[in-house]
Amino acid sequence: MNSSLTDAHAEPHPGRWVALAVLLCAVFMNMLDVTIVNVALPSIQKGLKASNSDIEWVVAGYVLVFALALLPFGRLGDIVGKKRMFMIGVFSFTIGSALCGLSHNIELLVASRLFQGFSAAMMTPQVLALAQVMFPPHERARAFSFFGMMAGIATVSGPIIGGLLIDHDVFSLGWRAIFLINLPIGVFAVLAGWKLVPHTESHPGGRNDYAGIALIAAAMFMLIFPLVEGRNFGWPAWCFAMMAAAIPMLAAFVLWERRQNRRNRPQLLAFALIANRNFMVGSVMALVFFSTMPGFFLCLAIFLQVGFDFDPLKSGLTTVPFSVGVFLASVANGRFGSVALKFRMICGLALLFVGIFWLRSYVLTITDTISHWDVLGPLLTAGLGLGMSIASIFQLVLAGVPAREAGSASGALQAVQQLGGAFGIAIISGIFFSRLASLLPAGGDQHPAYVQAFAGAVVFNLVAYVIVAVLATMLPAHKAASGPGKAEPHIA
Repeated sequence: MNSSLTDAHAEPHPGRWVALAVLLCAVFMNMLDVTIVNVALPSIQKGLKASNSDIEWVVAGYVLVFALALLPFGRLGDIVGKKRMFMIGVFSFTIGSALCGLSHNIELLVASRLFQGFSAAMMTPQVLALAQVMFPPHERARAFSFFGMMAGIATVSGPIIGGLLIDHDVFSLGWRAIFLINLPIGVFAVLAGWKLVPHTESHPGGRNDYAGIALIAAAMFMLIFPLVEGRNFGWPAWCFAMMAAAIPMLAAFVLWERRQNRRNRPQLLAFALIANRNFMVGSVMALVFFSTMPGFFLCLAIFLQVGFDFDPLKSGLTTVPFSVGVFLASVANGRFGSVALKFRMICGLALLFVGIFWLRSYVLTITDTISHWDVLGPLLTAGLGLGMSIASIFQLVLAGVPAREAGSASGALQAVQQLGGAFGIAIISGIFFSRLASLLPAGGDQHPAYVQAFAGAVVFNLVAYVIVAVLATMLPAHKAASGPGKAEPHIA
């Protein structure tokens, strides 16, 4: 039997379940990298003598490049073949991980992280797309459930593995081990994937929307660069000019997509989605929602490890209740399907608000010591809230999208998810580091400064959840879309 999957009505690929294991390796490697880095940030900063903005770029640079490249590489996978793009992505991600682990200065590490994010964008869109074509409709739900399970395992284990690797200084590698751990996984995925993952049809005549890519990339850079670097330069006028210039750049992107639509040419984001009010409201809602957690965990790691001398393992274990809450709520959420999406999302937002407010209230009472047991309840509550909200928000936004646009809308929402993370890292960590710089004494007790800086930063989260809840009321409460275009929360 030919291993190429070119016919939608052909027999299912006989080695699909073994091939699924290879795809799951890629999911695990990507998710592990996302969750493990935060634990290592204080060690990286100390080891490479990096500034606060450098550390922001280690996280924000990865997320930003990943977000901007996600849609183009999803399209490119259709053009050159999903397996080929997946294999290039896994190989490149493995090389990027090695470069991160071997970096001898912060500039090289940031550049390697940008390459790693670029590689993740090649790999990630192909994973679900390959599963979609490998499995017949009656097996897809079971197959996709493994992706959620693997993402949950990586999310829970990431902080623990990172803490163990750094705390025990495995092979005297220090923080470098968190990146080099990807190498055996990546090598296995490349070798096994070449043999086991089936080939898919390519469409060499297809084209990408390169002008649209350039316009949206320029707009995002104009917004995020000054947010991260403005503090270091004392917020000169050019920072505000760059952010203001992003608005006409976004307008130019919209006009370009409209022009492409009129001429029936490739569009980075289908203009039908831009013109869909519910989708645009939902996209803003998703942008704000997903802006909250990446920056929160960046600041929490520095708060615990630098402010209160937690070692990386204790810091990682402290955040595990949040991951457990997300995992438990996600499993429970799957049993409800598309029932009461808006109600479930607002309940999840309420739990998130309560958890973060509870954590902030506790932090404000801290003097000289902090116990990880004291933050277990707030983090578990917030994790349950995120797990309850995250699936509902995807389904609720896509509910108002016509079935023919569901695939494009799903990919666009995944890109919005990552862009939100980049914005959140810039804004939340900007608040944290600005307050820390103004409050940190030249000598003496540093604890009050870290307490006030962290408490000030998480106010962004609280405000964001209120905004998302208000925007959610503007969306119709009809049933989520079903079928092949139905989106799952993005695995990265």
